[in-house]
Amino acid sequence: MLRLGIVTGEPSGDMLGAGLISELNKRVKDLSIEGIGGEKLAKKNMNILFPMEKLSLMGFTEVLGRYFELKRIREKLIKHFLENPPDIFIGIDAPDFNLFLEQKLRKAGIRTVHYVSPSVWAWRESRIKEIKESVDLILNLFPFETAIYNEFNVPNKYVGHPLADKLSKEPDINFSRNKLNLPHNKKVIALLPGSRLSEIKRIGIILLKTALIAKSSHNNLFFVSSLANEKSLKIFEELRKKYSPNLNVKIYLDEAHRVIESADVIILASGTASLEAMLLKKPMIVTYKLSWPTYFIVKLLAKIPYAALPNILAGKKIVPECLQSKCRADVLASELDKLLNSEKNIKKITSHFTKMSNELRKKANYQAANEILKLVKNDAANK
Repeated sequence: MLRLGIVTGEPSGDMLGAGLISELNKRVKDLSIEGIGGEKLAKKNMNILFPMEKLSLMGFTEVLGRYFELKRIREKLIKHFLENPPDIFIGIDAPDFNLFLEQKLRKAGIRTVHYVSPSVWAWRESRIKEIKESVDLILNLFPFETAIYNEFNVPNKYVGHPLADKLSKEPDINFSRNKLNLPHNKKVIALLPGSRLSEIKRIGIILLKTALIAKSSHNNLFFVSSLANEKSLKIFEELRKKYSPNLNVKIYLDEAHRVIESADVIILASGTASLEAMLLKKPMIVTYKLSWPTYFIVKLLAKIPYAALPNILAGKKIVPECLQSKCRADVLASELDKLLNSEKNIKKITSHFTKMSNELRKKANYQAANEILKLVKNDAANK
C-alpha cells in the first residue's frame, strides 16, 4: 500500500491533485489518501479530514481574521500525520499553510513534496530558505521557475501544466455554444469573478456593473458566467438581482471550461481561469481587488510588474490588467470596448497564446506521478 497525505485549499489544487491521483492509480494497486481536498479529490476516495473551503482565503487581512482557526486545523493535521505517517506528504499550492506543515513533517522523517511553486519569482525570494528546509521536492508548473530553484540548490522538477495537456489545441466554439444553448449570432462575454466566496462578493458586483455599461453601447452582446459550486452560484445570483436586475446573464454551475471556450472575450479575476483562457486562446481582461492593507503589503514586496499569468509568462504586457483602483466598471467596460473593436489586436493576442500554450504541454500528471514514485523507490532502496 502507498499512503499519501494531501492538503490543498483551492479548486485549482483539487483539480491538480485529482489528476495526479488518477495517474498514480494506473500504476499503484493499493493507494490510500487523506488530508484536505475538494469534490474532485473526494471522488478519488480521499478521506477528507477538513473541508477545503477552510483554507480558501483571499489575502493577509482575511488570513489574520481567521488565524486561530487555521492554526488549530494545522496543529490537528500535524498531530494526525505524525501519528499516522504517510509515505509521502504532498502540499498542493496554499504555501502559507502548507510550508509550515511540510517542515514539521519533514523534520519527523516524512517525505514532503510541494506541488505548484510558491511565487518566489514574484515577491518572496527570501522564502527560498524556508522552502529548502520544508520539502524534498518542488514540482513546478512553469518553465521559468526551474532556474530560480537551481540557483539555490532546491530539488525541483518542471512537469508542465495538466490543464495544457487536457485542453485541445484548438477551441471548439460552436460545440460549446451548442452544449450551453448559447446564441451563435451574438458576441459572448464571459464574466468570471473567481472561486473564493470573498472574491465573488468583491469582484462580482464590478463585473455585473461592467456588463450593464457594455450592454448600453453594444446591442449584440450576450453575457455568461460559471461558478464552481452551489454556494458561489447563489451569491452571484443574489448580486445580480441586487445590482443589475435588468441584466440577462446566463449563469452555469461548474461549467467554466465550456463558458470560456464559448466566449469571444472574457473578463475575469486573476487566477487559474486566466491560464485556461490563455490555453483556449481567448482575449481577456484580468482584474483583481484586494483589501487595501493587503494591497499595500503586496505592493511593497512585489518584484514583478505584472499580475496576470499570461503577462508573467510572456515577460511583457499582452492582456489588460485592471487592478485595485482600476478594478472599476467604467475602466473594464472601456477595455472591453477596445477589444471588441480591434480584430488586429485580438489576432496578436491569440498568436502569443498559441506559442505559450505549446510550451506548457509536457504530460504533467504523468511527470508528477513519476517524481512521486521515484521518491518512494529511493526510500525503499535505502531501507
